[in-house]
Amino acid sequence: MSLNIKAMAVAIGIMWGGLFLLVGIVNLMFPSYGVALLQLGDSIYPGYTAQAGFVSVIMATLYALVDGAICGAIFGWLYNYVTGRLTAS
Repeated sequence: MSLNIKAMAVAIGIMWGGLFLLVGIVNLMFPSYGVALLQLGDSIYPGYTAQAGFVSVIMATLYALVDGAICGAIFGWLYNYVTGRLTAS
């Protein structure tokens, strides 16, 4: 059984982007919430800073959507590759 790589990329991109969107919005209402996750985004996404503001939340969400999609595609491809090699032997 193999995974649909495009579906995996879209699903993980939406989940990762949605996580940053949700945490960012809650952080705007409660500034101490999700600081560690937003600082993680600050350290890996160029140009993004973990400071309060709606533009910052949208920027992190867009970065996370793309990042999640790329990671999902890599995971799907790697899964298909490994399962193909293991079942062929």
